[in-house]
Amino acid sequence: MAKALAKELNYVYVDSGAMYRAMTLYAIKNGLIKNDVLNEDALIVSIENVYISFKFNIDNQHSEVYLNGVNVEKEIRSMAVSRQVSRVSNVKEVRTKLVKLQRRMAESRGVVMDGRDIGTVVIPDSELKVFMIASPEIRARRRFDELMNKGMSTTFDEVLQNVNDRDHYDTTRKNDPLRQAEDAIVLDNSGLTIEEQFLFVMTQIHKTFERLEKSPSH
Repeated sequence: MAKALAKELNYVYVDSGAMYRAMTLYAIKNGLIKNDVLNEDALIVSIENVYISFKFNIDNQHSEVYLNGVNVEKEIRSMAVSRQVSRVSNVKEVRTKLVKLQRRMAESRGVVMDGRDIGTVVIPDSELKVFMIASPEIRARRRFDELMNKGMSTTFDEVLQNVNDRDHYDTTRKNDPLRQAEDAIVLDNSGLTIEEQFLFVMTQIHKTFERLEKSPSH
């Protein structure tokens, strides 16, 4: 939905979660995670060797993630990365680097940014914040179907466990925990279609535009 909103508004779309997944993939490929244990010190030392960028794919009309110049869009969506991403994203130095990059992406023009700390940490003064929620079972089903469509091997129970584990880890982590911004609009999309969600958020966007036009500072 975030991609569709960005396309409708002609804004830049930034998937911040993909950036953490790319960093996690780097850690996995370079042996920095062994037996579910992350070598934080080694990761911190190697952070400057990691370059993450987005490139627009004309064929599928989507921005894709590149890690040090290599397209890793499919690899970062694997369950192997999903199981480790919360560990990597909890490292303060990783968050500092990626938040800096994300803020830079939002400086020059309108942006739709998708992630777990956007409204509270990355762009706390953004004009519109939408805090999307859904039951773990529904989110797991959507994620499972997505993985199946991409030909990846997993089970629904494994995906559901991962959803619950990540929620717990991200809401209780020390560095920038997942939480709702006080001025965010809550959207429970458990029973909504993509089209219904899109209409809801576009309505909020138009209201925001109207409010900004009436504001003396704009």
